[in-house]
Amino acid sequence: MTQGLTSQKGAIFLNFSKDSLKIDAARVSEELITEIRNQVRGTLKKSGAVVGISGGLDSSVVLALCARALGPERVVGVMMPERDSSPDSRTLAQNLADKFGVETVVEDITAGLEGTGCYRRRDEAIRQVFAEYDPITYKNKITIPTNILEKETFNFFNLTIENSKGETKTRRMPPSAYLKIVAASNFKQRLRMTTLYYQAEKRNYAVAGTGNKDEHCQGFFVKYGDGGADLKPIAHLFKVQVYQLAEYLGVPDEIIGRIPTTDTYSAGSTQEEFFFGLDFYRMDMLWHAMENNVPADEAARVLNLTTQQVERGFVNIQRKIDATEYLRMAPLEIEHQ
Repeated sequence: MTQGLTSQKGAIFLNFSKDSLKIDAARVSEELITEIRNQVRGTLKKSGAVVGISGGLDSSVVLALCARALGPERVVGVMMPERDSSPDSRTLAQNLADKFGVETVVEDITAGLEGTGCYRRRDEAIRQVFAEYDPITYKNKITIPTNILEKETFNFFNLTIENSKGETKTRRMPPSAYLKIVAASNFKQRLRMTTLYYQAEKRNYAVAGTGNKDEHCQGFFVKYGDGGADLKPIAHLFKVQVYQLAEYLGVPDEIIGRIPTTDTYSAGSTQEEFFFGLDFYRMDMLWHAMENNVPADEAARVLNLTTQQVERGFVNIQRKIDATEYLRMAPLEIEHQ
C-alpha cells in the first residue's frame, strides 16, 4: 500500500505521483474474472453473459473479461446500431468478438426508435434552436465547454448542426430544448437495455454492464438504460485504468486508439465535449487526488497545473457527483407506519 506523506501543517495525504493510477493489470484482471464467474454462476444463477458491444473501449474490456471468466461459448456480444450510429462501431465490434471467439447478434433498433417517436421528438426540439434543421441536410450534436479548469462556470449546453460540406452552426440551448433533446435521445439507451434483456433472458444469461467509474459516479449514463444491468464489473475503475486492462487483455489496437464517443448524436460527439469537459488522465488524477485528500497545491505540482485549476477541477467533479446522485438511487419507497 502506498504510504502517506505529512505536509507542513501535519495532515496526512496520499503519496501522489503521475503514476498513482497505474495498476497491476494481470492481477486486477484475474480478480475481476474470478468475481464475474462467482457473480454470474453463483449469485445470479445464470449460465452466461450478454454484453452490448459498440466498438468502444469499456464494452470491449467487459466482453474480454466475460469470455475469460465464463468461456467464449457462454458469452454473446450484441450490436445495436440505429440511424445515427457510426458505421465503424459495428465493424470494430465484430472484429472484437471474432478475436475473442464470441457469438454476435445484430439488432437494428431504428424501427423501434421510430415507433417511440425518438427522432421526431428530438428534431422538434432541435428546431427550437435552429428553425432550418432537418435530419437529411444536417447532422447534430450537443457539447459543453472543455475549458473547465480555466474559469469557474457551471456547465451549459451548446447545440451544433453540421451540413454535408462540414459547415457548422453552434448556439447555446435554452433548458427546454436541451431537456427535450436528451429525453428523446435517451430512448436509444433504454431500448438497447430492453434488447439486451431479451437476448439474455431467452438464454438464462446475465446482462453485464459496461460503465466505468467516471461514467457511473459522475452520472454519464441513462437510468434504466445503459445503467440497467445485472452486474457492473468495471464500475469501480477509472477510465485510465480500463485502458490498462485493455492493453493487457489484448483488445484490438484500433479500439484502444479510438476517441471515446457517445455514438448517440449523428455528428459524432466525444465524451469529453459532451459530458466530462476534460481529458481522462487529468480528470481521473484530479478525482483520485480529491478522494484521497491530496492538497490542491501538491496535485498542481504533479499535474503541472495551477492550484486554482486543480480546485476548479475538484469542484466540477464533485458537482457532477452530487447532481446525479438520483441516478444511482434505488426507487424510493414509503415505509409502512
